[in-house]
Amino acid sequence: MGPLSPRRRISAAALALSTGVLTAVGAPSALAATAGGEGMEAERATKPTVVLVHGAFADASGWNAVVKRLTEAGFPVVAPPNPLRGVLNDSAQIASVLKSIKGPIILAGHSYGGAVISQAAAGNSNVKALIYVSAFMPDVGESPAALSTRFAGSELGTALRPVPYTDAHGSGVDLYLKDDKFHEVFAADLPKAETRLMAVEQRPVAEAGFAQKATAAAWKSIPSWFVVARNDKAIAPDLERFEAQRAKSRTVEVDSSHVAMMSHPDVVTQQITDAARDTTGAVAKAAALAETGTATRQIALTAGAAGALLVTGGVLTVLARRRARRD
Repeated sequence: MGPLSPRRRISAAALALSTGVLTAVGAPSALAATAGGEGMEAERATKPTVVLVHGAFADASGWNAVVKRLTEAGFPVVAPPNPLRGVLNDSAQIASVLKSIKGPIILAGHSYGGAVISQAAAGNSNVKALIYVSAFMPDVGESPAALSTRFAGSELGTALRPVPYTDAHGSGVDLYLKDDKFHEVFAADLPKAETRLMAVEQRPVAEAGFAQKATAAAWKSIPSWFVVARNDKAIAPDLERFEAQRAKSRTVEVDSSHVAMMSHPDVVTQQITDAARDTTGAVAKAAALAETGTATRQIALTAGAAGALLVTGGVLTVLARRRARRD
């Protein structure tokens, strides 16, 4: 086939542009489908990992009833041991656990564990919500020991049994709850047979560590939820209310002893799942909107290009007709 005449060259160019216009016009629907798919993926994001931190005189088994409910609801759960050696030491330990977890985290702390999570979550962008269960929630410069004396209602001071210890790092004093005070002060709404076992197996908190002052307060930048135990004799209920109000926490009150996660696991679980829904749902929605916005901009650019091609194609068609008349 020989070289195209000028007339045929112009017509071929117009045809190519017309084909390009059809392709460009068809592109937005493909982009829209892609954007919709990405939005649906964002909505199907996996559930956050719930990390549960126990407090003094206890271990992670205190969360058993809550763990059962969360896992049945499909949440991955981690309940690490809290060393109970001091807010700064323990928060560093828990912070290392948090760094090992991929994706969003809902972090809960009971009692002294509340002071630990306030410190441990600082600077970790994966932590989306903090849940405090009848807990200490110190500000920078405050210690659990100092907070415990701020309001009347706690009987913890007279229930403590100090026990000197020596370890590889030196010596100090551990604080236990007296066996005859454990049920009344710590878990009055649990069966006595159960609290007798808890008293025997209790884990002490270091006296010096209990007095350590917080150097961070993650609740100032991370949304928080609080469960106030109205019948708490370990931490004064008025202190819990004060902390929750100060942090603007979403709060529920329950007729419970200090161990609300054991005697009222449904209430505690609901606070955790509410926090998971509200915080991670907002993140997923923002991600979906961001993806939709990107796709919309791509569609607008493609539509603009298609319009330009239509105009150019029209001009070339006119030129081709004029050339044909001259030929």
